[in-house]
Amino acid sequence: METRKQFAVEKKRCGLNCAQAVLCTYADIAGIDEETAIRLAGPFGGGMGTMEGTCGAIVGAGLVLGLANKGKSPSTKQMRQIMNKFQERNGATQCKMLKGVGTGKVLRECDDCVADAAEFLEEQIG
Repeated sequence: METRKQFAVEKKRCGLNCAQAVLCTYADIAGIDEETAIRLAGPFGGGMGTMEGTCGAIVGAGLVLGLANKGKSPSTKQMRQIMNKFQERNGATQCKMLKGVGTGKVLRECDDCVADAAEFLEEQIG
């Protein structure tokens, strides 16, 4: 049986951006349909469209938390934990740093970022 983590990576490989791949994978938990998830997360791929921002996979996880928790306070604490774990594992949370823009050293490929965000999200939503 395929895990959600694997499903998220497959969605990324099929053409969705990192934020869309994570949010679509958890659309049922977020309480939205996949088409809405695709539209909602569209601008957040590629480090919020500029590579300067937070990795889209992390943003997708945050969108799931906010929608699933209906914006209540657990989301902030859960997001912080996801960010910390992602930073520990990958050495960065900013898209361009992960991709090695300016350094030439790729810290993590997009598929792996999506897998990590899904894994850490799973830990939070149990």
